[in-house]
Amino acid sequence: MDQKINHRTGSVTVASGSDSAAPSAGTVSADQSAMMIQLSHQRSAGYGLAETAQPDFSVLGRTDLSLLIEQNRILHTHAVPVMETLYEQIINTHHMVLLTDANGLIVHALGDDDFLEKANRVALQPGVAWSEESKGTNAIGTAIAEHAPTLVHGDEHYLFANHFLSCSAAPIFDHQGNVIGVLDVTGDQRSFHKHTMALVRMSAQMIENQLFSAAFQDAITLHFHSRPEFIGTLMEGIASFTPGGRFLSANRSGLFQLGLPLAALQPHTFSSLFGLPVSALFDHYRTAAPGLLNLCLHSGVRVYARAALRLSNTIFQHATATIDDQDDVPVHNPAAARGTRRTIDFPALPRLSSLRYLNTGDPQVAALIGKINKVNGRDIPILITGETGTGKELLAQAIHNDSPRANGPFVAVNCASIPETLIESELFGYEDGAFTGARKKGSIGKILQANGGSLLLDEIGDMPLGLQARLLRVLQERMVTPLGSAKSIPVNVALICATNRNLRDLIARNAFREDLYYRLNGLVVKLPPLRERTDLEAVINKLLAAESGALRYTVSPDIMQLFKQHNWPGNFRQLTNLLRTAMVMAGDDLQIRLEHLPDDFLEDISGAQQVSTETSIATASLTSTASPVPQGSRLDEVTLSTIQRSLAAHGGNVSATAKALGVSRNTIYRKLQAGQ
Repeated sequence: MDQKINHRTGSVTVASGSDSAAPSAGTVSADQSAMMIQLSHQRSAGYGLAETAQPDFSVLGRTDLSLLIEQNRILHTHAVPVMETLYEQIINTHHMVLLTDANGLIVHALGDDDFLEKANRVALQPGVAWSEESKGTNAIGTAIAEHAPTLVHGDEHYLFANHFLSCSAAPIFDHQGNVIGVLDVTGDQRSFHKHTMALVRMSAQMIENQLFSAAFQDAITLHFHSRPEFIGTLMEGIASFTPGGRFLSANRSGLFQLGLPLAALQPHTFSSLFGLPVSALFDHYRTAAPGLLNLCLHSGVRVYARAALRLSNTIFQHATATIDDQDDVPVHNPAAARGTRRTIDFPALPRLSSLRYLNTGDPQVAALIGKINKVNGRDIPILITGETGTGKELLAQAIHNDSPRANGPFVAVNCASIPETLIESELFGYEDGAFTGARKKGSIGKILQANGGSLLLDEIGDMPLGLQARLLRVLQERMVTPLGSAKSIPVNVALICATNRNLRDLIARNAFREDLYYRLNGLVVKLPPLRERTDLEAVINKLLAAESGALRYTVSPDIMQLFKQHNWPGNFRQLTNLLRTAMVMAGDDLQIRLEHLPDDFLEDISGAQQVSTETSIATASLTSTASPVPQGSRLDEVTLSTIQRSLAAHGGNVSATAKALGVSRNTIYRKLQAGQ
């Protein structure tokens, strides 16, 4: 995906067709920016402001300022950690980071000491209004007026007193599309940096996505994108639904991918937008190892997705779906009168997995599990390596389930999917009660969430180098210090790490700390790729049983043989998705046959068989008693020559020739036709 940053406006244009996400707050070109400044100057004059006038320096009193923070408590709570991370990226550049409410009143400010004196001269502090009505053209007020990211540089400010400033601001929208605040970076115009706006826009979108997730607690929240690697990033679309599947809202990236405005989406359901009954979504998350969903949008575009089922009764224990008249979950009692509210109770689930469950007969896996059983519960860190899709997270979950900590939490953190600017607060949390006037306290972070249980650091090889030292200190001292806090909190976790990268190679390139590596590799185990396992048939049968619920699907013997011959480059992720698709295609047939397999898989198989067939025929030629093949002959020439000699030896009988060469009659006909 290509990103182009306009160095004048700082706007980001994302260009990759359907793979692109919505711009973080609308893309503004240089011409549009100039027009916005011109219109803002006209509005400023209309407010009766004079360019030479002194700015209004009035500040809210302490009581009113506390009330302002309380009124914007949720925004303040979710914005401050992002502001701190943003400030760390621009520290010592004569800038400050500001958060305002929807009216341009500053709620929170962070700044360099050397710039604070200048900032105070123009009242860049909490409790001061920076609307256009108060200060004329400025990035905060104009972003509110235009509902778009705004850069106001130097003499573009309406008031002469503000000409020494350069300000980059992005509006923050709530889940209903209303501007609820502005994130701004302001500094001396001589210290202007062309990438500041891009940082502000991305940070504003981080805040929006956190606010969106916080707005829907008793709901199904779907994270989706046409490219699976973008799930968990700022590019992902997010949409929330009632437990029964009725649409609630979507973030702006979600609206962009769905191709409909918020108002037009209100009558929709999960099923009408993604082509899957919400009951099937619940079924998916009952399986032992639910992977990404492959869904089809109403527009025909296919997307990958994962769902967060934030229900009052969690789906992993005892899921309850509440159904409204327009919801799409099947009703157990069809005769029940419409207009009433009903609940569907799903049976409690067994534990997701265990080491015994994963031991399906492969000697490599059996040896690996034997090693794990010896150290499990002994306070020895475990490092799981292996190719992508080999089941590293499932193995980690099984280790936890079979450990003495099974009743404690299991917390998984994907170090590659969390934005680098947020991973520190995600892991270590931020200070409890750090936000003035806030009811909702700070975050304890993933490490403390896992206290008393197990912590999986997935894709540990992608952890930023700067955080590795802090993680090492936590592991050695068994203490966590949240951001902004002077207090260290004891923590007791069993550590499991996973990676598909070679950590020793990363160490050699100074991309991974050697001391951290030796702290993590108490026991290193490598999951074999699917192509090297001898238990494929048992694995397939277990996956079918887990995925099909009450139905019992089987695989025809010829297709099972095809599966055993395939290379499976995507490992379990590829196999699981293929089986899910095949079960849907098979329907009530209950046996998976050739016609139920996806076309791309059949093309892969066909290509592999083509090479195998030609090799077999050529081998037959080399071992036959017929005249030797001339040196330098191509493989297709050897193949055709062998077929022709075999046909002559069998009196032109195609069936006998095919049997002798170990190929099908169609192959004989095709090769002869190609050689004409």
